[in-house]
Amino acid sequence: MESDFDPRVIDTVLFDFGGVLADEGFRDGLAAIGRLSGLDEEAVVRRGHELVVTTGYVTGRSDERSWWEALRAEAGVRGDPAGLRAEILGRFTLRPRMLDAVGRLRGRGLTVGILSDQTNWLDELDGRHGLYGRFDFVFNSYHMGKSKNDPTHFDDVLRLLNRRGRQVLFIDDNAGHAERARQRGWASLRFQVEGDVLGALSGLCGGASPRS
Repeated sequence: MESDFDPRVIDTVLFDFGGVLADEGFRDGLAAIGRLSGLDEEAVVRRGHELVVTTGYVTGRSDERSWWEALRAEAGVRGDPAGLRAEILGRFTLRPRMLDAVGRLRGRGLTVGILSDQTNWLDELDGRHGLYGRFDFVFNSYHMGKSKNDPTHFDDVLRLLNRRGRQVLFIDDNAGHAERARQRGWASLRFQVEGDVLGALSGLCGGASPRS
């Protein structure tokens, strides 16, 4: 894992949601839906990711119903709508050690936030778990009208933060998103192993990373 950021200049840490702060519920849920529908799991995962972008759902240009209709029509998924939805939302299991690190960073005076390509589901998960109160900022593509696939989104976020890129550390499990952030001048880490990321954050948190 690359960790070439300078902790002396970092004053803001932004986290992706699914795959970093929580398990990757979208991917895992789509795989489960594919399995329940008797379809190739990876094909459903791939099509679901494509459609969340092409329908405009991830940037708030269409609604959840439109995305489900497209997924049914183009991927052939079957099942009760409420049950299918639960397959995804129920798999966004929060990661306590990551949330503990968020609290420790904030306690040391750093600004912490979520930067996620998410939908209305993130708001719903906040209602269940009281997530937003742990953060200073929540940048959700659904409300901002841009996703992390657009490099200018990172510039927009910097302006809202009133920060320079080198002051912001971004953590994402998606290699493309982490690289786009780096190309816009941010410090970034790709999340692959939780313990490695916690170790990299320990200098900012003011101590050793919590043990598993």
